[in-house]
Amino acid sequence: MPKLSAAYYTLLKRWHKLTGYKYFWPIFMVAGIAFCMAASTFEFLDLYLQLILIYVGINIILTVSLNLINGYMGEFSVGHAGFMAIGAYVASLLTVHIFPPGAQNLLFPLAILAGGIGAALVGFLVAIPSFKTRGDYLAIVTLAFCMIVKSVLENIDAVGGPRGLLGMEKLTTLPWVFFWTALSVWVIRNLIYSNFGRGVLSIREDEIASDLMSVNTRQVKIIAFVVSSFFAGIAGGLFAHALQFINPRMFDILKSTDILIMVYLGGIASIAGSIIGAVIYTILLEILRPLGIWRMVLMPLMLVLLMIYRPRGIMGMREARLFKPLRDLVTEKLWRQKKKEAPDATP
Repeated sequence: MPKLSAAYYTLLKRWHKLTGYKYFWPIFMVAGIAFCMAASTFEFLDLYLQLILIYVGINIILTVSLNLINGYMGEFSVGHAGFMAIGAYVASLLTVHIFPPGAQNLLFPLAILAGGIGAALVGFLVAIPSFKTRGDYLAIVTLAFCMIVKSVLENIDAVGGPRGLLGMEKLTTLPWVFFWTALSVWVIRNLIYSNFGRGVLSIREDEIASDLMSVNTRQVKIIAFVVSSFFAGIAGGLFAHALQFINPRMFDILKSTDILIMVYLGGIASIAGSIIGAVIYTILLEILRPLGIWRMVLMPLMLVLLMIYRPRGIMGMREARLFKPLRDLVTEKLWRQKKKEAPDATP
């Protein structure tokens, strides 16, 4: 017990030193939003650079949310672009046809939230039959869902059909992207390290054992899938109002593949890895833009090399200390101490 207390307070001191003090995260949020608002208002950041940062934030939301399913839960979903499309179209229809022109800026958060809720509801309907299968079969089901969404949108004239939907104002700004990105990371991080999150991790390790240990695996799967779909819809709404034009071809299997590349580049089951993967992939795509179509050859080639030499990705199955709760850091510290002392204790 004294060892536990000593380790706890030592690690607590280091944690506070690492993050400054207990108000680090609220101050970080306020400072981040203030910086983004200043960058948008006074334009001391180039507009092109601001657009790249917006795309980085949207890709972080997509990557973190998909990692909840493919990384932490151990399933394999390839339908994330379909949920992104639903969020994009719901949010766009609200701002273009429903909201009064003068109130679009004020009601923009509601449109984004509605896009996320729409994607979550569809995700719930997809999850009920989907999780009767798993592995490769789940991938086939979610792939079919993505193709169905694309085909339905192409055949509805009310949303533009194959020509797409336009008329959205540029309502996606750097402050809003920072807010939704930080919110998605915070929610999924807290979800993973909650009791519910332990159930998600247990399904990845052994679903049968989880079921025997009273984990309601079906409920856990559905809730995780709904949360993942919700944030994909949020990202879709932000994407639509950044580009000011969407069509069904933007949300095909290639878009899902891009998100998968970011997840496995950064590393599965790692929030920090998701952020790193999204940042690297988005910036590299812009750096290699002068190569034209060849950049779409080099990026998958990079993924192939990564899978050969580092199959788990950059941060696979590891987490940055900033995202770990204090109790996990204490447990990890004590486990390492006991492991170090065990050989010395043997005669």
